[in-house]
Amino acid sequence: MTPTENFNALGLSLPPAPSPLGVYKPCLIDGKYLYLSGHGPVQDDKSLIIGRIGVEFDMEKGKLAARQVGLTMLSTIVANLGSLDKVKRVIKVLGMVNCSPDFERHPYIINGASELFAKIWGEENGIGVRSAVGMGSLPDNIPVEIEALFELH
Repeated sequence: MTPTENFNALGLSLPPAPSPLGVYKPCLIDGKYLYLSGHGPVQDDKSLIIGRIGVEFDMEKGKLAARQVGLTMLSTIVANLGSLDKVKRVIKVLGMVNCSPDFERHPYIINGASELFAKIWGEENGIGVRSAVGMGSLPDNIPVEIEALFELH
């Protein structure tokens, strides 16, 4: 199955692709690579999920927020490339978790996006290298921000 078919089989919807709120590009193509800027958890009504892991959110809600960030990233890909099928594989993911100082399960939270990518592109191409780190704050108090590098066909 193609990445688009895999996505459709999940029964999920893509939120609107976000517009930059600063001086940056949401994505950049360099040769066969697609770089995505840091994305937050945009919901279907264009609002952001707001709150800190370990304060307003538990781990499960945090993981769902990371999945929503993954969906937002997919939306940016579709808006700028026309199709998920133009992406060959995930190369690198950097996940940042807005959390309380005592929270230590950052990788678990970022799995929300990584598991989504694995379902879209398969385990061989959907799982890349990754870092998952905790932050003292993130823009607008979003719980998760993720940036990524993809290889194009």
